[in-house]
Formats: sequence, structure tokens, C-alpha cells
Amino acid sequence: MFKLKHFAAAALPVAVFASFSYAAPAWQEGTTYSAGTTVSYSGHDYSSLVTHTAYVGANWNPLATPTLWKDLGASTGSVATPTPVATIAPTVKPTTAPTATPVVTTPPVTGSCTAAAWSSTTVYTNQTVSYNGRNFQAKWWTQGNTPNAAEVDGPWRDLGACVGPTAKPTVTPVVTVAPTTSPVVTATPTASTTPVVTASPIPTVTPTTTPVGPTPTPAIGGKEVGSYFAQWGVYARGMELADIVSNGSAAKMTYLNYAFGNIYPKNGGYECGAGIDKLESGATTPNAPDAGSGGDAWADYGRTPSRQIAGGTPITWETPLAGNFHELQSLRKMFPNMKIFISLGGWTWSKWFANAAKTDALRKQLVASCLDIYIKGNLPMYSGRGGVGAMANVFDGVDIDWEFPGGGGQPYNTVDANDKRNFTLLMAEFRAQLDALSKVNGNKKYYLTAAMSAGKDKIEKTEPAEYSKYLDFINLMTYDFHGGWEYTSTTYMDAAGENHANPAAKTDFHSNLYPDAKSPNYLDPKTGERGVASYYNIDDSVKNLLAAGFPAQKIIVGVPFYGRGWSGVPNVNNGLYQQATTPARGTYENGIEDYKVLVNAPGTIYVDPTTKQSWKFDGSTFWSYDTPAVIQTKIDYVNANNLGGMFSWSLDGDDKSATLMNAMSKVRK
Repeated sequence: MFKLKHFAAAALPVAVFASFSYAAPAWQEGTTYSAGTTVSYSGHDYSSLVTHTAYVGANWNPLATPTLWKDLGASTGSVATPTPVATIAPTVKPTTAPTATPVVTTPPVTGSCTAAAWSSTTVYTNQTVSYNGRNFQAKWWTQGNTPNAAEVDGPWRDLGACVGPTAKPTVTPVVTVAPTTSPVVTATPTASTTPVVTASPIPTVTPTTTPVGPTPTPAIGGKEVGSYFAQWGVYARGMELADIVSNGSAAKMTYLNYAFGNIYPKNGGYECGAGIDKLESGATTPNAPDAGSGGDAWADYGRTPSRQIAGGTPITWETPLAGNFHELQSLRKMFPNMKIFISLGGWTWSKWFANAAKTDALRKQLVASCLDIYIKGNLPMYSGRGGVGAMANVFDGVDIDWEFPGGGGQPYNTVDANDKRNFTLLMAEFRAQLDALSKVNGNKKYYLTAAMSAGKDKIEKTEPAEYSKYLDFINLMTYDFHGGWEYTSTTYMDAAGENHANPAAKTDFHSNLYPDAKSPNYLDPKTGERGVASYYNIDDSVKNLLAAGFPAQKIIVGVPFYGRGWSGVPNVNNGLYQQATTPARGTYENGIEDYKVLVNAPGTIYVDPTTKQSWKFDGSTFWSYDTPAVIQTKIDYVNANNLGGMFSWSLDGDDKSATLMNAMSKVRK
């Protein structure tokens, strides 16, 4: 993930004061202050509200920056004889982030280039690096910003030229993993017949203009239409919340899930956390000791979005929210009937759910912390943003994305023998505390939802009839049934440096409506009966939930705005059910690609009459994904079975014309 600089340095007049001696040390530019540090400035004592660096030239003195410093009143220390100084210049408190007018000097040679070479994927806070024959020191949190001697208001301080070779910087793409419900299955190939296929034309993408704010459309009655907005989509994918307003998606949605919030070990238990910037190692290195412990406060409420929702509150020096949280606040004002949820967990951040749900006390601690941050809005201070009540009235509820109770998720996740019951108890605790908060806030409705696996094996590890009592609905993850992680090459290494070669792996569908007895994954090779993989389809998932006592109207069916694919596929049966060598090449991760890319990719689109799933094949690469026509068959299924609606993962996969959202929203007609 690439990060931009937090604030521009301000070249404002600096007030010069006489030198006094106080009980607290005098504030000084260039110093890093920890939260709680006391300093004296202009005759008053101040306490630091948040850890920060008083960058030279920024004029972040205690008098001018009340978001960083609390005035403790007149200093009580002894006063020394003042030293004559220059006339005091007034200090002006900016109302917007000021523009820097720096004085550029050329640093001298600082020594040998022995510091570690700069890397685009490493997070730096105060470290020194070597790059292109110069040494640089990070002035604040930065990642992906190339050190540049000419950029004096950037995140790097130029320490000058250095002598000796500089190691070649490493540039490694960061892989982001979407939620998955895939089982690990070894299957024996079975004979397949050529299905009847229907070729469809490749849709034409219509570009849109610069984002503007449309007239808000009131929510209408009927089924739910939701989607997930991925926190990290603002980086490489360039998706801002303003884009879902300009392309019309927001006007068609009844709810939005913001993905994700993480939980951490804290205060003897486990709590929701915010204001944490830490690269997630688990996305690419699941066996790393710190896997699952990441956070992205910069995306959440530190950065200034490249495009903002029209009519929203301007982001200024004093605005308590920036980033995605600020835009959610603007979205709330524009679409007051849209429900906005914080989604907790996900594929990489479900590490501590099992531990946090073990006991009543631990469950109470976790839930209270999550509601304090996301519902009451008491956001930890970060980069001058946040504070008590800063995010109040942004989120309408909580979406729990524990992947998965009883195991089957990331290898670093905690798992407990009582997960089945504890998941239900955790939902009950969230419901109880949300209801209690509702009574305090004038009976305001607070929602509780959960993202649930579609697999029969995963459903059996939960109590659908019991946990349904506490949920408003579930987001049934009816996608990732098969994918490029199933391949036959013994030499291909995935993004995590692992090889999952399976001699029996063959191309298959990743979001099919119905099962197919011709699929090589249909029968268990050991028993000759239906295998667990064969139940990974929408129809069986819904039937298994209904049989377990979960109400139909609370089931929201998932639609992928992306595809799963393989390469090295022989040109037989149009690529379907054929042995593949490797995952197909993807923009961000091999084996996965956004719809907006696939819609213009080469190949012919086919539709299987049995599974009702579409795929594209160009003679060697196979992609399984949903077209608008396939989405319509799922809409017909939802309506025929009186289900609650449809949602998608995720908004950044759609094209600029919101083709898939337009198709999916027809479930409300």
C-alpha cells in the first residue's frame, strides 16, 4: 500500500519569545513528543494529546495546535531573568493545511552509504536509508514514497550525499486478499462430457466523467442491496467513496460494509483497535510471527482523499476526520437511508476471534471496545485526527466477518473446541450491548450482521437457528468455491511463497448457482459419494442454512465483482473441467482479477446450462466470473426462494459504469 505524506510543512511566521525557565522543559521544534509529555510555551504549560513530531517549519507549537496540545494553564515554575530577544511575531492558527515555502539547502556528504537500502514495501517511521547515493531519514510514517532530495516537504529528510555503493532498492507489490470461503479438497478426476454452451458478446464499457454529487435517491422498500468497500482499495485500485456516488452505485444500495476493522490483544483480553498503522504481513506471509496484526489508520482517517463527495464537510487543519471515515460521514449526509456498517475481521484479520469469544468476560470486553470506537465514535487520536465522539453517527451497526469458527481460515488464526457455541454467544453479546446503547440514544436502531461461509462443512460448525435470533441478516459468501490456488504445477510459488500443487486440480466455477455432477470436484475419491466440495454452490448453501433453521428472509446472497482463473489450460471443452498448470496472471494477485479488467480481456464467454455460471476462455486461460446475465439468474433465484437480497465483494471490482451494481440492484424491482 502506498502512503502519501500526512501534512505539508507550513512556512508560517515563527514567534520568538524570551527565554524563561519553567518547571516543564520548553517546547522545541524538531522534537518528537510522546502522548502525555508536558512542556512550557509562552508562559503556559501544555500536555501532548498524541505522540507526534514538531517538524521544523510546521509551527506546530502548543498555542497554535490544540489538536496536539492541551493547555494546562499558566506555568508554575520559577522565572529567570529574561534574555533580550527579537520582537514577538504573531502566531496564526491555520484553518486549512498550509502550503510550504521551504528554504532549500544542500546537505554535505554525511558518510558512507551503509544504511539499509530504501524499499517500497517497508514501513518507515524514523529510520535512515540510502538511496541513489544519498542518505535519508523518515520524518514520519511513510511507505512507498521514494526519497527525493528536492522534495523538502515530503516524508524524507535529506541527510546529504554518501560515499560508496547503495544497494538496489527492492520493489515488491503488496498483495491484498479478499475474503474467501474455499475448502481445501483433493479430488480424483472424473469423466466429463461437453456441456451445452451459449456464447455471449463481450459487453462494452462506457466511460464516466469526473465525479460529481448526484441528487440523493431515497431508499425504497424491498430487498437489501449491499456491498463491501475495501479499505485498501484507495491505493493501487484508486477507488474512492466519491466514485460510488458519481457512478450511481450508492443510490442503488441499502447498505454498505466498510472492510475491515481489526482486533488486538489488550488489557488482558482482546479489543477493537484504531489509529494503528502497520503493514499486514499475513496477506503475503501467513507464517510470519506478526501475521494478522496489521492496521491502516492512514486510509481510515489520516489521508486526504484524492476525490471527495460533493457537498461534504471540507477537510481542514481542524477536521477531526479525514480519509475514508470522513467520506463515510459525507455519504451518510447524502444518503440518510443507507445503512453503514463497520465490518470486523476478514480473511487476514480473524486471528483473535476464537480467543476473544471464549468467556463471558472476554466477550463483554471485546464488544464494549468495538462499540466505543465505532458506534459511540470515540476514535483514538492519530496524526491530529480523531477524539471523543469524532466518529459518532457514522456507523449504524457491526458486521462480524469471523473466518471461520472452528477453523479453515488463515493458519495463524486461533481456534477453540467451543467455537460453535462461542460464536452464538458472541453474537448474543453484540446484540445485548447494541440494544442497551439503543435505549440510551432514543431507541435508535443498531444493526448486527455477519459474513458467513457458504460451505456445508463451515455451516455445520455453527448454530444457524440460534445465532439467527441476534442478527438482522447474514452476508452469505457465495463465491471463491474454486480458484487458481488449485493448480498442478510443482514449480509455481504463490504470493506467500507456498506451493499447493494438486495433480487432480482442474478448472471449475467460483460462484455457481447449482452443482454439476460432471464436475471433477463432485465425488469424494475415497467414498465415491458426494464430496464436501460439491456443496460449495449457492443452492446447496441456502438449502443447508434453511434446513438448519435460519430464516430465508435473513439470507443475503453474495455476488463476486471479480473472477477466479487458471492458465496452461488445454483447448478442450472450452477449458471447462480441464487440468491447469498455474493460476492465471492477475493485476494484484495471480488467480484473481477484477470484472472491470475481465470484461475487456480476450476470449469467448460461455454459460453452463447446469450450474448457470459463465466463464471466459481464450484457448489457454480460463476465467470464471459473473456477467450481468448470470446475475439476473441469481436475482430470479433470490426472488423465487424469498431470500433477503444480494450483496457484492467488492465495489472496486466493478467498472466505471457500475455495470454489475446496476444489474444486481434489479433484485429490488
